[in-house]
Amino acid sequence: MNASLTGIRVLDLSRVLAGPLCSQLLADHGAEVVKVEAPAGDETRGWGPPFVDDGTSAYYHALNRNKTNVCLDLTTADGRRLLGELFASADVVVENFKAGTLARWGLPDEEVRRRFPRLVHCRITGFGVDGPMGGMPGYDAIAQAYGGLMSINGEPGGPPLRVGVPIVDMVTGIHAFSGILLALHERHRSGRGQLVECALLDTAISLLHPHSAAWLADGRTPRRTGSAHPSIAPYDTFEAADGLLFVGVGNDRQFRDLTDLLGVPELAEDPRFAANSDRIGNVAELRPLLAGRIATWQRHELARALLARGVPATAVHDVGEALTDPHVRHRGMVVDHDGYRGIGLPVTLHRTPGAVRSAPRDRGADTRRILRSLGYADAEIDALIAADVARD
Repeated sequence: MNASLTGIRVLDLSRVLAGPLCSQLLADHGAEVVKVEAPAGDETRGWGPPFVDDGTSAYYHALNRNKTNVCLDLTTADGRRLLGELFASADVVVENFKAGTLARWGLPDEEVRRRFPRLVHCRITGFGVDGPMGGMPGYDAIAQAYGGLMSINGEPGGPPLRVGVPIVDMVTGIHAFSGILLALHERHRSGRGQLVECALLDTAISLLHPHSAAWLADGRTPRRTGSAHPSIAPYDTFEAADGLLFVGVGNDRQFRDLTDLLGVPELAEDPRFAANSDRIGNVAELRPLLAGRIATWQRHELARALLARGVPATAVHDVGEALTDPHVRHRGMVVDHDGYRGIGLPVTLHRTPGAVRSAPRDRGADTRRILRSLGYADAEIDALIAADVARD
């Protein structure tokens, strides 16, 4: 392999979304990721339908490719002993246990730093481990609600809505990936690992821009604007003759080109709409003037015409339209590899590219091989499996 993280071993003790996404990103770029599952398995294996051919959920398949898989019962003394040996073999550990779990298993933070000084330990939690909400459980939607994201998502006058993808979980996974890379880079200088801590709540707060910046500036509680932008206009969805179109006008030149193409160039000279701040103040008057014109166009035709004039615009695609779009396929963002179908790598490195190499493994598929790599003989592995400490 000629990938960026070749030679890095990652111990993935996480489950559900943020942690598995983080470790999958590391695996995509060449790290050897050893996923440890309990005998009951990662619960997302059953989060369906739909399920793929092996009976595992599509949800799980999307987050656990390119990994090896070991099944251990960490509630047993022997399982925890094996866990310590896996810690010793790893460059990075990713975990999202409840606060205090590792400490109860004999691996509190200070012990981890003492025994494994070069280890980069990434901890993902809902709210962190201290403070008023420290140690409290949290899923993506809980963080969206607690952190204010739901309050700004939805139509004007409608209820707060959860963002339609688990955006807090996913961005937390990306933050964790970034933090691990920062810690590995610093380790080259110091020779020491460190704790990388990511919390879903912190991610939710970080995603509030520009609403957080506006509130900090003037103290006014943001209102829901649907698909419209609170400080740019026109930046919204419109009904075309055959479906929805999104138009994003980011400056006055683009607005002039939009109005010219729509046959209403006088709107760009109207003092109510001449500058963006004017358009925001008078968006209720502006929108119907544009909507009537846009409604006479086919959505793809108008999008192409606007893009040719340098005005960002697109038909609003559903998921199927997006995943079959020629440009999405050109970018390699849908992968078919040895029966595995998934989403491609969003970070492209041209000299040391990542790749999809293998589908998610069955629970315990690599238990024997990984235990052999720790120095266990086959008879010892057989004994551990017979005792139900490990499973293959």
